[in-house]
Formats: sequence, C-alpha cells, structure tokens
Amino acid sequence: MKSKIVCLSKNNEFKEILRGKKKSNKYFTIFFKKLSNKDKNKLNISFVTKKKLGTAVIRNKIKRKLRNITNEAVKSLSLSFDYSYLVIAKETILKNDYSDIKKTMFNEFNKIK
Repeated sequence: MKSKIVCLSKNNEFKEILRGKKKSNKYFTIFFKKLSNKDKNKLNISFVTKKKLGTAVIRNKIKRKLRNITNEAVKSLSLSFDYSYLVIAKETILKNDYSDIKKTMFNEFNKIK
C-alpha cells in the first residue's frame, strides 16, 4: 500500500505551521495547523532534528524512528488529515525506548483530534 504521508517542502509552509498550535512533551514538540493549499487525502508531516542531537547518522535514525511511528499511527489511529504537522525532536528521544516514544506520540495525536 502506498503511503499517504507527504513531507512539507516550502519555507513558507514551515513558517505558517510554526505560527499555529503546539503540543509539547519530553520527547518532541508537535506544531500543527490547517493549511489552505493542502491536499485533504494526504498527511503533511515533517520531522526536524537539530544538529546538537548528534551526527547525521544519529539524526537520520531519529527521523526514521519517528516516521515509522507515524506510519503505525496512520494505520491504527484516525488522524486528522486536515492538519499539517511539524515534529521537532528533543534530546531525550536518544535515551528512551521505542515503545515509550510510540505511546507518547499516539497520546499526543489523540489529543490533537
């Protein structure tokens, strides 16, 4: 099955989402907002890791982990495709277990509905 997840690509989309609402916890911060030029059949989500988290290999591992959790969330939760999301990882994501991060992300997505 083809994934319904699309990354944000334009700088003005990022700036627009950063002016929207946010949910924060110890692993990451999720910014979300309804964008006017968005395709309603696809989930717009991007993952950001800061350079202070580590080398490119570590940052890419974090992004792959978050992307995998999001794929599972799309399949099991009824995520709102009306919103566009921006997930910014925090340093504590490196030291914790995948299942804890997954549980936290599912809870945050449920709060956003």
